[in-house]
Amino acid sequence: MTAVQLATPADAEAIAAFANGSFTHTFGHIYDPADLATFLAGWNPPDRVRAQIASDEHDIALVRDGAGAILGYIKMGPLDFDLPADQPTGGAVELHQLYVAEAAKGTGVAAALMDWGIAWARERGSILYLTVFTENDRAQAFYRRYGFYDVGRNAFRVGNHIDEDRFFRLDL
Repeated sequence: MTAVQLATPADAEAIAAFANGSFTHTFGHIYDPADLATFLAGWNPPDRVRAQIASDEHDIALVRDGAGAILGYIKMGPLDFDLPADQPTGGAVELHQLYVAEAAKGTGVAAALMDWGIAWARERGSILYLTVFTENDRAQAFYRRYGFYDVGRNAFRVGNHIDEDRFFRLDL
């Protein structure tokens, strides 16, 4: 079984580097390099990750390999986006990020993190939301296997580039 552990403030630098590397590997080819650099500088800086780890509102969990390297992580917390008007927000929480190293995809890391995240959400709310890029078919299929369904559109800005994300919802 894949072991999931809570991140500590000492993990902030490694999580920030992993997040930026994962995002760049998966989506970097879409963006102008200047837009990508601007986005990454403000998206997950170590100080922000450290503050989220220390907060009572967020939790970040990790899966590591035998040498201690991060294979994947999940960040859970309160809603930080505006949902479509017809979506309830009372009792809602958000899966902010779920990233898995390329070499660990298909090994159960994502499933272990998702199971942990859903359990976290059930303790804190009745609805779990996330956003996912419209062209990330693999991620959408993964979320749908857990019962998430599409409830609307979201603009996701990377510098001057605006992507369309989809809001997904899971009733807990």
